[in-house]
Amino acid sequence: MLRISLLVFVLLGAGESFQLKLSRAAIAITRDVVEYDPTYFSIPYPNGDVPANKGVCTDVVIRAYRKLGIDLQKEVHLDMKDNFKLYPQRWGLKHTDANIDHRRVPNLMTFFKRHGEELKKSKAPKDYEAGDIVTWDLGGGQGHIGIVTTQRSEDRLRPMIAHNIGRGQELSDCLFDYVITGHYRYRPGEARH
Repeated sequence: MLRISLLVFVLLGAGESFQLKLSRAAIAITRDVVEYDPTYFSIPYPNGDVPANKGVCTDVVIRAYRKLGIDLQKEVHLDMKDNFKLYPQRWGLKHTDANIDHRRVPNLMTFFKRHGEELKKSKAPKDYEAGDIVTWDLGGGQGHIGIVTTQRSEDRLRPMIAHNIGRGQELSDCLFDYVITGHYRYRPGEARH
């Protein structure tokens, strides 16, 4: 009986770090067929999601965390509600909007800075661990976000990124393809602000 319990413990990943679980969740969602769709959706709150076959880069992060029981829609909304002026004011909003706030890269960057670790941005692959969150500027101020995974590039030198850059949720060797604007590690319960 003890052998069976130990086997179940190992198979379920109970000994894995939060970061490895997040990487695994991110890899898993890249198997779902998702069309890139930046449409504004009215969604339930809390635990709301856009249609399962739709999404953008932020939805990859939101869905990976949700697989681990963390609702970024709720977490971002509550923090913005209490600290609205600390968040970017570029959309002309006067109050929070639980339908979209968590789906905006600059808001997630602010949230991760406030509630996680802000890590150094570098060109060294060793500085990026599975489960880290990376943000980029794709040019012209267009933000992008993804999750560092345990999967490696073909040459084994760089970690692959789970993201959605317009082709649906995918794993790509793109860590250094764009200007890195942020590098974070968010493990709930370890607030830093």
